[in-house]
Parts: sequence; C-alpha cells; structure tokens
Amino acid sequence: MRVAGPDAEDFLQRMVSNDVTQAPCEALLLTPKARVIAPLVLVRRSSEDFLLLTERGLGEVVTRTLLRSRFAAKVEVELEEHRSVIVFRADGEIPNREYGEEAVELIDADVEPTLSADELERMRIEAGTALWGKEIDDRVLPVEAGLTERAVSFSKGCYPGQEPIARLHYRGKANRALRVLSVEGAGEGDELRYREKVVGRITSAASGVALAYVRTEVPEDAELVSETGRARSLH
Repeated sequence: MRVAGPDAEDFLQRMVSNDVTQAPCEALLLTPKARVIAPLVLVRRSSEDFLLLTERGLGEVVTRTLLRSRFAAKVEVELEEHRSVIVFRADGEIPNREYGEEAVELIDADVEPTLSADELERMRIEAGTALWGKEIDDRVLPVEAGLTERAVSFSKGCYPGQEPIARLHYRGKANRALRVLSVEGAGEGDELRYREKVVGRITSAASGVALAYVRTEVPEDAELVSETGRARSLH
C-alpha cells in the first residue's frame, strides 16, 4: 500500500504499533483491543511517501482500515502491487529477520529462488517467526506471538491497541506463548498435553521442528505429547 501526502508520517504514527520515524521497520495494525489486523513492514520512500508491505490477501483489509481512520488527514492510501524477494547475506534498504540469518528484502528484484519452500519453512520455524494464517490471526495478542520485541514501540504516541499492549507488558503476563519445538511424529494442528492436560497446539511443522502455542506455566524442558508423537522445546 502507498500512504502519501503532507500528513503521511503523522497519520501512520497514530495508526501503527511501531515508531514510523525509524522506518524501515516492522509494525502491526491492531484493533482497539490489540488483536492483530495485519503485520506490516514500513518503508519510507520520501519525506511524504511510505510503502507498506503486508501478507498476500491483506492489502485490501489494510487499505480499508486506514481509509476509515483517515478523517481530515491530508493523505492518500492506495494499493500497489510489487514482488518481494528475500536475499541472504546481501545489501539492501529493508532488513529481514524472519529466517534467523542476516537478510534483506528487495522489491521487484530480478532474481531467481535458490532455496525451496520447505527449506525456508524450516528456517522460519527454527527462528521462531510467526506467520499470518498460522501463528497470527485476529485472535492472537502480539505478545503471545513474540511480536512486541520486533514490531512495537513503548515510547511513541498513542495508536489503536496501545493501552492493552502496554498494560500486559508492564503489569500482566500472557497465558500462552509461541515456542520452537523439536518433534517426533507430532504434526501441524496436533494438541499437546502435559501431565494429561491439554496445554497447547502445534501451528506449523517441518522436518522435525515445529512452532506451537503452549501455556506459559509449562516448564521449558517439559516433554509434551500428542496423539501421534512427542515434542520438546528446541531453544
């Protein structure tokens, strides 16, 4: 999405979870109750022109949400279509941390893939990176998915969802958290049990590793079991 105009920076600063002045940066578009509408990467193309990158299929949702909140702000919001490529150990303006290795995101670069989808999925899981549609949806709180560390500023001004995020960060504790697991037999969608009690669910799995939401009271070194296998924390 292109967000441009004299009020673009101020508008985005009031709408997203991270400090826009630090762009390129990751950020979240949230409901007032801090549920995730969309994960974003913000790129400043000029003083009054920002490019917002999000997951496939969320562009229209983000555009509608921003337009509804535009009010009198002098800003244009419109969809753009680009091809995004992750390149490891390369130079570029948009840093990428999704795969646990030094990488950059290039827009509309003419390069061919050298890693398979399965290889990338394993790297993402081992890095503990949440993905929209698997670990992230409109029921997930950012802290549960490990998103506050990478996409939330606690020193910027107000934005939708700020109050519950700050309250949980400073005074509370999430009931569950995303864990990287080593698995044997267990797969995506499996419920996980500890001492005969359901304590979590696997959201992604590939080549012996998995991501799962697990109750925070479960010890990190606990062995978890499912109907088809078992799992332990990898990190």
